[in-house]
Amino acid sequence: MIPWLVADAPFPPPELALADPNGLLCAGGDLSPQRLLAAYRLGIFPWFSDGQPILWWSPDPRMVLFPAEFRISRSLRKTLRAGRYEVRLDSDFAAVIDACAHTWRPGQPGTWITPEMRRAYTRLHELGWAHSVETWVQGENGEELIGGLYGLAIGRMFYGESMFSRRTDASKIAAAHLARFLESRNFGMVDCQMYTDHLASLGAREIPRAEFAARLAGLTADADPPARWPVDGAVGDWRER
Repeated sequence: MIPWLVADAPFPPPELALADPNGLLCAGGDLSPQRLLAAYRLGIFPWFSDGQPILWWSPDPRMVLFPAEFRISRSLRKTLRAGRYEVRLDSDFAAVIDACAHTWRPGQPGTWITPEMRRAYTRLHELGWAHSVETWVQGENGEELIGGLYGLAIGRMFYGESMFSRRTDASKIAAAHLARFLESRNFGMVDCQMYTDHLASLGAREIPRAEFAARLAGLTADADPPARWPVDGAVGDWRER
């Protein structure tokens, strides 16, 4: 059995999360900005499908990326140096989260980015907490969004939520720019939640939940006021890298 959150009940300690399924902590509550921000500061995130109650997770170990450790393959480096794209920040958050919700993924018959989740994170974006990184190209019919990602920033901590790609390396381009942008702003860590081969190929690695929580406490304490990121804030000159 896991606890059921009612009204303003606080989250249980993350170390009480189940081992199987890994990280399931509690259920219930809501997706208000206050509840979501409280969860992320504790290293807890919502993940559930249509027809399920809101489920809250804190897996152990935790998949993270340290911005300076982002791994750029030879082919991606070539693409970055060619620069046949434009990367923007926070210019079309709604389009990014919608694309993430409608991207088919192997082994996933549906999406966890339900309409309720999209509304919740769009509200966080309006409040300056949630952000998008977008890869654009000039197409025959004008500008085309070909890839991107979104997540939350609290203090010097970024929480990655989802990414999508409509062309080869489009999401990796966004991720590479995000890593450099975060590094330039002294962000200490990116939460990737759970292990995937794709994330590992980009330099992410697993750390114990206790270590994650300790790092998180320090990074989120150094909190700037929430604000939109500058649209042209991506660091785009890769010729020297």
